Amino acid sequence: MADFLFEPHAPVSIPIARGGLFAVRRVYCVGRNYSEHVREMGNDERQAPFFFAKPADAVVVGGANIPYPPQTADFHHEIELVVAIGKDGSDIAVSDALDHVYGYAAGLDMTRRDLQAVAKKAGRPWDMAKGFDFSAPIGTIEPASAIGHPDKGAIRFSVNGTVRQTGDLNEQIWSVI
Repeated sequence: MADFLFEPHAPVSIPIARGGLFAVRRVYCVGRNYSEHVREMGNDERQAPFFFAKPADAVVVGGANIPYPPQTADFHHEIELVVAIGKDGSDIAVSDALDHVYGYAAGLDMTRRDLQAVAKKAGRPWDMAKGFDFSAPIGTIEPASAIGHPDKGAIRFSVNGTVRQTGDLNEQIWSVI
């Protein structure tokens, strides 16, 4: 084994509902995928969604507390459907795409909105607004073999019993299916 100058971090993983761990390599996110949120953010819902990434070590599991991040006065959360990709591939035919999905979970996209606004205005990447420590809480993964591939169903987020966000998976502009 190689001698590391610093001890490497343990691999990032998410618990699987029926046992085991799902290793996280990358976290890709789809922006502007719900019409209501697109309008709320002052954008045109006819524009295609875009993609951004969060580092794997931003993942938080197990209901851990999320500290308020530094350098922001405008901290937001959005409930998201997490799709766990469990099979490599490229140039995948649409008809074969779901064969690559291992399972699904609920997650949060945490954002420092004030930093995001500054980056947007300057035409810069959103890394500091989206990809900080603890910015990707994710729940337990449910295998698709047990629950299928959901294309509808409530997705909701509450804080201290108060509903903050609610919607349905069928409201996605670009669905998983």
